[in-house]
Amino acid sequence: MKVFVSHAHTDEPLARRVTATLERAGLEVRDPIHEIMPGDNWAAVVSQALQESQAMVVLLTPDAMRSRWVLADIQYALGQVRFRERLIPVVVGDPDAMKSEEVPWVLRRLKTVRLTDHSNEEEGIKEVARTLQT
Repeated sequence: MKVFVSHAHTDEPLARRVTATLERAGLEVRDPIHEIMPGDNWAAVVSQALQESQAMVVLLTPDAMRSRWVLADIQYALGQVRFRERLIPVVVGDPDAMKSEEVPWVLRRLKTVRLTDHSNEEEGIKEVARTLQT
């Protein structure tokens, strides 16, 4: 299964850890940021990665909720039948740092994984992989 990981640019280190764990679990992760070459049309590369994916993991941080690109990724996934049951919101950090109204209401209704600190990070990411594999 091809998985798209949506995240804010500032969350890149965590996105790399998520990608590595998902790949170890046998999932193929589309990471358009690392596929873009100088001169490429950024939007076209991201669009192609989204179209080829069957699932999306979205890292929810305050920066991500301010990113029009992350919000566009979420909107795209919500409009695609193939992402049903395959859109996994991951709330990162202190849950009180981000007001619930900052998170799109529909994401609050989905099964959410919480990564509250580094001590539970690996297990939380493994939970994402298990959810995608079922």
